[in-house]
Amino acid sequence: MKATLVLAGGLTAALLALGAAGLAVGDDDDDDDHHEHHKRGWVEPGEDVQPVANAAYAEECGACHMAYQPGLLPMDAWRQIMAPEALGDHYGDDASLSTDLRAEIAGYLAANAAERSGKSRARAFSVGDAGTEALPRITATRYFRNEHHEIPTRMVAGNPDVGSLSNCNACHQGADEGVYNEHRVNIPGVGRWDD
Repeated sequence: MKATLVLAGGLTAALLALGAAGLAVGDDDDDDDHHEHHKRGWVEPGEDVQPVANAAYAEECGACHMAYQPGLLPMDAWRQIMAPEALGDHYGDDASLSTDLRAEIAGYLAANAAERSGKSRARAFSVGDAGTEALPRITATRYFRNEHHEIPTRMVAGNPDVGSLSNCNACHQGADEGVYNEHRVNIPGVGRWDD
């Protein structure tokens, strides 16, 4: 009986340890312990937002700037940006599209917007506003501002290799693939960034 209790106790402790290890490896917050796992290669960071999966959007919008993943803004923000009059003055440029192409891209963005994403980081972009300017901006969302508020202006706007916070792929090494994990941030001329 005593041996059975010892064996059961040992088995329970082993199962609890395995469960705790599974939680530690599966934990996706940005704490220091998680960073240590990444440095040792235990966990490869996955995508935080769904990568761009529409060729027309990637080609048309990606010709001028990074084709931002739809999960970085809520549906209403994408609708405002993709309105014909807004495309005529797209943040100071004329980004007008044919009716069919505009409809295809707008439909893709709305269908894959932040609030429709299964990715937790994308869902964070669905909360709050996207700015009070004429057109919504990813950089004006509450979540974005919260994640970037500690970065000194000189490292971004004063950095010729970055220029602005909207140049995601200058610092986020996996931005094009939808990976925005802070442990893969490398600011040009500065190095790895840890907040």
